[in-house]
Amino acid sequence: MGVPNSNWQLSDANREYKICETYPRELYVPRIASKPIIVGSSKFRSKGRFPVLSYYHQNKEAAICRCSQPLSGFSARCLEDEHLLQAISKANPVNRYMYVMDTRPKRRMQSWWATQKDIGRIIVRISSKIWNDEKIRESDEKKRLNAMANRAAGKGYENEDNYSNIRFQFVGIENIHVMRSSLQKLLEVNGTKGLSVNDFYSGLESSGWLRHIKAVMDAAIFLAKAIMVENASVLVHCSDGWDRTSQACSLGSLLLDSYYRTLKGFVVLIEKDWISFGHKFSERCGHLDGDPKEVSPVFTQFLECVWHLTEQFPQAFEFNEAFLLQIHEHIHSCQFGNFLGNCQKEREELKLKEKTYSLWPFLLDGQKTYLNPLYKSQKFEVLEPNTVSFNFKFWRNMYHQFDRTLHPRQLVCNIIMNMNEENKQLEKDIKDLESKIKQHKNEQIDGVHTKELLHSVRPESPTLKTALCFKEQTLLPVNDALRTIEGSSPADNRYSECAEEFSKAEPAVVSLEYGVARMTC
Repeated sequence: MGVPNSNWQLSDANREYKICETYPRELYVPRIASKPIIVGSSKFRSKGRFPVLSYYHQNKEAAICRCSQPLSGFSARCLEDEHLLQAISKANPVNRYMYVMDTRPKRRMQSWWATQKDIGRIIVRISSKIWNDEKIRESDEKKRLNAMANRAAGKGYENEDNYSNIRFQFVGIENIHVMRSSLQKLLEVNGTKGLSVNDFYSGLESSGWLRHIKAVMDAAIFLAKAIMVENASVLVHCSDGWDRTSQACSLGSLLLDSYYRTLKGFVVLIEKDWISFGHKFSERCGHLDGDPKEVSPVFTQFLECVWHLTEQFPQAFEFNEAFLLQIHEHIHSCQFGNFLGNCQKEREELKLKEKTYSLWPFLLDGQKTYLNPLYKSQKFEVLEPNTVSFNFKFWRNMYHQFDRTLHPRQLVCNIIMNMNEENKQLEKDIKDLESKIKQHKNEQIDGVHTKELLHSVRPESPTLKTALCFKEQTLLPVNDALRTIEGSSPADNRYSECAEEFSKAEPAVVSLEYGVARMTC
């Protein structure tokens, strides 16, 4: 990410978890932010989760920071918190103003005054030529009304009068209870047998699940555009800063940085924005018998958003759908220690590093299974997804992966991977055959060279020529070669010994020389 640098430094203020128990030990903060400022800001923020760096864009020199909501009420303010936000703004030399993005949803205040105010404004602006722009402003004002209700309850948002060079942006991501209810409705629709297509899509729409996925995606898109288009830093928070904040920060980093779209980079992203910054995996996934109201599919929504991005940009991700499904499975399997516990401090107290194994070596050892054959690393720097309704689909392989009654559908990526494996095997066979052919040709050439060498070095002595001539002659039968000497009779067996010698399969030259030698004796 390009840190530490002249504007950001690594702070050890939370090394013993004294300031915030749900943050990691080491945190990046603005270099001009002193420890008293950090401590003061933590006392003003819910759960002590003060603003810290989540992602730094090295080219734009802009940052994504995260924290929890301020405990401001109607009149309270904190000078240390104001100084810390000012330090974050000054850490960006390109743009001095920054965004504070509240991820909580918009709602109308249930009061007669607010209702009458909205109705009056709508009636006046129906005939206005700038209806569209004013409608957007009206939506922002409704979000502010909801935030004012939170301030009355001791929860709040930053007061614009106290913070300089700050622009506020409200997005509409619902809380964990709404998400849990939405997923339950979705699973009920999936579990109902014999539904028609219309009934299925009607149930899917009434569950509101895809609308929530779109809301999370819209928050990440705003965050990415603020950095890439306006060069502005963004501070993200929700209520406690470990659910919707983690969704927005991690997805925004994924859109901005291609490194997080690789296998190892995605692992780093999960470790950074989810595990280290204290997403409550044990409570949200229901690992232990606890409060069922704390269970919510927050991380599942993040994985589904990533899947939608892989569908829109199939060449931008090194990993495939199977990688996401494996991570989701082992979050709930409790076979690995990465997702046990609610924060880093709790995992250290349980000594999970000594007692359990990590999921990541297990997945990276079989990374060939999770590689995307369409991946092109240099093609996509920043992703700009389209969030119109028809781009959001039902994730069939997530919610129907164990339904054996459905006909299996082979994914296009799997088909391409199989074809690539077959092509690699064929290319290997071709190389083996080519090497064998080349070796065979070399052997033939060596044989021809050997014969030519023998002919070129053959001796031309008279004795060898005579021997070769004798080889070509037709030898007489052995009986004819044995001639009787004067005074001897055929019955005489004095030469029987020679006859036996002639009957042996000896070379012709040797036999002739032997015969001549016997005759001359």
